[in-house]
Amino acid sequence: MTSTIFTIGFTKKTAEEFFRLLQEAQVQKLIDIRENRGGQLAGFAKYPDLAFFLHRVAGIAYNYQSILAPSAEIRTAYRKSHDWAQYEKSYVELMAQRQVLEQVDPASFEEKVALLCSEAEPEKCHRRLIAEMLARHWTSQGHQIEVRHLVSAKPTCQKKRTKASHARADSF
Repeated sequence: MTSTIFTIGFTKKTAEEFFRLLQEAQVQKLIDIRENRGGQLAGFAKYPDLAFFLHRVAGIAYNYQSILAPSAEIRTAYRKSHDWAQYEKSYVELMAQRQVLEQVDPASFEEKVALLCSEAEPEKCHRRLIAEMLARHWTSQGHQIEVRHLVSAKPTCQKKRTKASHARADSF
């Protein structure tokens, strides 16, 4: 199997940017790995709306895999401590307890699949951890797996100066 696992978070993105990133990557299926996929703060990414939008806007299939979500206890502990190393350790232990590497079928990742959670960036997010874990495991079995994170383009310094220049010009 040769596959690319994409990851994406919905916060700090407009719906237009979110769907554009998925379409440009030619994602065929999105797997939601959030513990709470119906939260009020999810906006356009709230379930069941997200499944509808993915299908209608981008022709992307929707799937939910709660087995890949962190527990409420892990998230609560992280919010209190901000200790990423402990979060990572706890999440990896939870995935081992749930036997995720044995439970997740590599065939379900043969398409271009994106893992979804809320964090804007992948560095301190469980979607990066599980994507890397699955990629390492399947690579050790002879598969070719690439992990790519779909993130917003960062504004350039020139754009920032331009905005500041316009703001100054408007204030006179």
